[in-house]
Amino acid sequence: MPSPDITSLLPIVFTLILSLYTRNVIIGLFTGVVAAVVMLSGFNPFTVLSILVKTYLVGTLTDSYNAGVIVLMVFIGGFVALMEKSGGGPAFASKIMTWISSRARAQIAAWCGGIFIFYSDLGTPLIVGPVFRPLFDKLQVSRQKLAFIIDSTASPVAILIPFIGWGIYIMGLMQKEFDAAAQNISAWDAFFYTIPFQFYAILAIAVVPILVWRKADFGPMADAEYKCKTAATQERSNDPAFITPFSHKNARASFVFGPLFVMAAVLGIMLVPLGFPFNSVPGSVFRAALSSAYFLAAVTLIGLMAWYKVRSLNNGIGVYLNGMSNMMQVTIILVLAWTLSSLGKELGTAQYIAEQAQRGFPSWLLPAVAFVFSAIISFATGSSWGTFAIMLPLVIPTAFAIDAALFVSMGAVLSGGLFGDHCSPISETTILSATGSNCNQFEHFRTQLPYALMNGGIAVVSFLVAGIYEHQGIIVMALLLQLLLLIGITRKFKVATP
Repeated sequence: MPSPDITSLLPIVFTLILSLYTRNVIIGLFTGVVAAVVMLSGFNPFTVLSILVKTYLVGTLTDSYNAGVIVLMVFIGGFVALMEKSGGGPAFASKIMTWISSRARAQIAAWCGGIFIFYSDLGTPLIVGPVFRPLFDKLQVSRQKLAFIIDSTASPVAILIPFIGWGIYIMGLMQKEFDAAAQNISAWDAFFYTIPFQFYAILAIAVVPILVWRKADFGPMADAEYKCKTAATQERSNDPAFITPFSHKNARASFVFGPLFVMAAVLGIMLVPLGFPFNSVPGSVFRAALSSAYFLAAVTLIGLMAWYKVRSLNNGIGVYLNGMSNMMQVTIILVLAWTLSSLGKELGTAQYIAEQAQRGFPSWLLPAVAFVFSAIISFATGSSWGTFAIMLPLVIPTAFAIDAALFVSMGAVLSGGLFGDHCSPISETTILSATGSNCNQFEHFRTQLPYALMNGGIAVVSFLVAGIYEHQGIIVMALLLQLLLLIGITRKFKVATP
């Protein structure tokens, strides 16, 4: 391996520049991978491409751990597509409409619906938004508020669940770095230890019921709520094509409960005898159990749709296969991130960063710095997953080298990526939340931003404290600070919702 020097950072620099300039993380990662291969093998286009494919990309794909993660992601993609196209979400929502008779209940119901549709961050705006939109119109709750609620329960909920696409993707990135650093740490355990330090995600979820309880908003959201309360009709998006969720007269709420029950039962049958969740199980066994659970849950849902004549068997299988193919972009990001990590190890990138950090960078500051940089990258690219692929391979080795709080630092990367995604007007969840609510995209961005900035500021303070004193109870401090700020803001500016 070459002696690590500042040139070992070039692939990362190219990745960041191209990702930010093109707003496409795949282009950035691919450029960084090619640059690393050029540095290792010399500038010969044919040789570079041959080595890239034969040695690195194929090597990454044939690794047993990587292959297991990719297979699991494909199964998850098929299952999520079935859930979104089954009509079960709208059928479930219609069941809870009977007790909604007030503005507060409507907002809490939409919030609960977003949490319940945890299996897909994109499923929340696709299902919850269109289903609750007529009810919000009837009760004169602004569509900006609906977009804010579903955006606050889409990615923030999904990022806390270890057995869906978000968790599997993140654990895949974590495990690669643990193995490279020769650390005997299970990515499954690490993910759970990181959850209490995902300050921004938890704050984003918690802010909704607090606002409903206080019956107050501030900033542009307060103006939107006032206009909605006093206007005869809601202001709609200028785009006439808005999302309508798939629904069917024969769809049942059991389309949601049934497959999830099957999934839980399969996981229990396969993992509980091995001591799960109290004892750690081998990663390969866990991934095999999850793949089996998702596959059998999908089979159950296809059968239910055929039984109730919502979709034929062939049509259901077609939806399933199409959902599998939709995971291609995620797979490409994962493969390129793993490959760049391996190349970075050969170049000594992590070693160089760690050596520079050891010369005076305070270890307690790493989480806050990781949060800020992740937020910037995510805001500029509109991609939290791409941000994780760039930042985790940098932050994890640095945390090991300077003895920084590892789980806090990883939580900072995840929180920063989510915060930037929430603040970015070009992120997919921002666009879909506005579209699902049929409100103007810029209006959603403008009304959500003050809440995101408030939670982001609290998260920075929390990461500074957690960097010094690594304790899971700091999240309680963050939530109390959020509550006090909201009470103080709404009292001072007297912006109670009419």
